[in-house]
This record gives sequence, structure tokens and C-alpha cells, in this order.
Amino acid sequence: MPNLVNQMILRVLDHGLGDAQGMLLLDASGMTVKQTEALRRELGAKKLRLRLVRNRLVRIALRKRGIELPESAYAKGNLALIAGSSEDAITAAKILKASPLLKEKKLSLRAGMLEGAALSAADALALADVPDRATLQAMLLGLISGPARALATVIDANTSSMARVLQARADRLEQSGGGAAPAS
Repeated sequence: MPNLVNQMILRVLDHGLGDAQGMLLLDASGMTVKQTEALRRELGAKKLRLRLVRNRLVRIALRKRGIELPESAYAKGNLALIAGSSEDAITAAKILKASPLLKEKKLSLRAGMLEGAALSAADALALADVPDRATLQAMLLGLISGPARALATVIDANTSSMARVLQARADRLEQSGGGAAPAS
């Protein structure tokens, strides 16, 4: 049975996980306090929250919710946790991938979760390559409107080319001696 402080932390962690559809677990043991605060500010600008928690407490909280992650996610050291919607997990992965801390190996992804599915560290980092919702909607709109736009162009091309042919014929008739052509 966890002690009173750990029980309080578990309640806060459980409340923070709420209805989380996406989550990233990070190894932040190589980061300084200044680097951690800078990362928190960067994530906070996107309304994301970074929590530093002991890995045993994260394991208990996740198991309580029925989420099983690989044992490698709970390796030695403290974890940093970012949880929220699926969109939040993608946004966090984009921020982390662009972070120099990841490139300097002061921060590493251990695991993740997206819509109930456990992700390996590589899969969690690959979330950064997934387009956000607005981009996906724009791509889908382009796919849907593309054929209609092409059809409108083809239909418009026939009528505009017919108008150009008629105008050219009228211009030639005026130049050759004028007037309208006799009706046949």
C-alpha cells in the first residue's frame, strides 16, 4: 500500500489522466531544471502539461486504468508524462521532435499511447510526422473538391472555346467586307 503522499500523487495523476486519448512517457533524467522549465513553457504555450512523476506511480496509475505499456517504458529513473487528447499527443510529439534536448539525448521517449493502443518509443516519436486535424481536413477537402473542380473546368472549356470560335468568325466577316453573314 503506497504511503499517504504517494496516494495523493496517485489521485492527482489519475485526475490528470482523466479521459486521456493520447499520452507520451519521457525519460527526462538528463535534463536540468532550467531545461525542464523551458520545455514546460514550450508545451504550456500549446496548453499541454508536463508532469514529472516516479515511474512506479505512473505504472500503478496506468494499470488502474487498464493501460499496459512495455516494461522498457518503466526503466530506471523518473518519468515525464504528457497526457491529453489524441491531438495533444501529436502536438507534443512535434514539439519534442523539434527540441534540441532530444537531439542531445538529454530527453528520450520511452513509450506512448494513442486512442487506447500502446506505442513503442519509435512509434510515439513517429506521431510527429502525422499531420494535425486542420491539415488533414484541408487535404480531405482537396481530394473531394478536386474532381468537381476538374469537371467544372472541362464544362467551362467547351462553352468558352465555342464563344471564341464564334467571335473569331464574326471578326473575319467584319474584316472581309462587313456585315452579318447571310442566313442559310
